[in-house]
Amino acid sequence: MACPTELLIQSERVICSASKQDGPACIAVANGKIVDVSPAPPETNLPRLRFLDALVLPGLVDVHAHPACQGSVWGIDPDEHMLPGGVTTVMSQGDAGADNWQDYQRHTIRRSQTRVLMAMNPSAIGESTSSGCFERLDDVDVERCIAAIADGGEHVPAVSVNVSRACCGDSDPREILQRALQVAGETKLPLLYGMRPAEEWSFEEQMSFLRPGDLVTYCFRSEPHNIMVGARVHPAIRAAQQRGILFDVTDGATTLDFEVARTAIADDFLPDTISTDLHRKQLADGKTHSLPHTMSKLRAAGMEVADVFAAVTSRPAAILQRPEPLGSLEPGAPADLVALQTSAEPVTLSDVYGNQLQGFQWVPVCTVRNGRVVYLSDDARVDQQPAG
Repeated sequence: MACPTELLIQSERVICSASKQDGPACIAVANGKIVDVSPAPPETNLPRLRFLDALVLPGLVDVHAHPACQGSVWGIDPDEHMLPGGVTTVMSQGDAGADNWQDYQRHTIRRSQTRVLMAMNPSAIGESTSSGCFERLDDVDVERCIAAIADGGEHVPAVSVNVSRACCGDSDPREILQRALQVAGETKLPLLYGMRPAEEWSFEEQMSFLRPGDLVTYCFRSEPHNIMVGARVHPAIRAAQQRGILFDVTDGATTLDFEVARTAIADDFLPDTISTDLHRKQLADGKTHSLPHTMSKLRAAGMEVADVFAAVTSRPAAILQRPEPLGSLEPGAPADLVALQTSAEPVTLSDVYGNQLQGFQWVPVCTVRNGRVVYLSDDARVDQQPAG
C-alpha cells in the first residue's frame, strides 16, 4: 500500500534530466521518497511549498569535494557548507584511506544529513597530513585498500588517485596509478583521477591506462596541466572522451580557468560532471563557493542549461551506481530536491585568475533532504501552506 502523502512541492518549472521532465509540476513526498509527479496539485490541505519564481531540480550530486568533519586537512562540514547549497549527495576525493576509514564513517558519514560517499584513497593515511598522501610508497597498500572498500560497501563507489607532484612528491606517478588500478580492477570501481602535466607524463600515456567509466577531474584548469592546444582540445584528451572516459570540471582553488573552459566548450568538449572541489582553505576567502555558483560559471562559459543540469544530477548519479535512483525526480527516488532562483540581471562571475564573464546567477533558496526541508532561505518567494 502506498504511504500517505506528507508534503507537496510545486513550481512552474520542475526539471529532471533523468525523466526528461521540464515544466510545471507538483511533487508528492511520503516517507522520504517521491511518490508522484503530476502537472497540477491535488485538492488537499496537506503541507505544501509552492515556489513562485524558483525552478526545482533533484538534489544536486557533487562527485568531487572534501566533506570531512575531522581527520582530513582539507575537510569541511557537509551539512554546514554544502547542504544549504542544494548538494544532497557528495563524494569525497580521497579524504580517507584504510587507516582512518572507520573514523570517517563514524564522524562524517553517520553524523551527516548530507549523503556522504567516499572515493577511497589507496594511501592508507588518506588526506590526513599536510604532506602528499603518496609520498611514501609503503602507505599505498593495495590489499588494505581493498579491505577498506569491502568494509565500506555502498558507501564507496570509486577509488581516488591524484598523481600530481603535490600528492606524489618524488614517488613514481606510474607506480601510484598502477596500484590504484589494481584496487579499482579487483573491486570493479571507477577511478576519480587527477592528471600529471603533459610535459612530465604525456596525456597519451596517462589516458592509455584509464578505462571507460573512469573520471578525470580538474579538466578546465590552466596549470599545472592544460588540456588545450591553442583553440583545440588535446587529441589524446578528445580520443579518451570518445572511448568512454569521463571528465569532471571543478571550481577549487586553482582548478577553473574561464579561458580554458570557453575554448574547450567552443571546441565541443563538454564536461560530463560539474563539481566544487570544496575544501577548508576556500572558506576563509570571503567568496561564494557552492555548486549552483559553479554551475552559473559554466553556463556563462558556454554550456547549455540542460547540459549543466544533467552534469550535477543524472550524470554523476550514474557514476555512483547507488541502489536508489539519485539525481532523479522519478517516483521511488529519494525525496532530495533543491529550489534555485535566477538573478534578475546578469552578474559578474570571476575565476581565480582574474578572468571575468557576465552571466545569470543561480541562487539556492531551499533544500529538501529525505523528504524534510533542511534549508529555506529568507529570500525564497514561496507560498507555504501548513498542515491543516
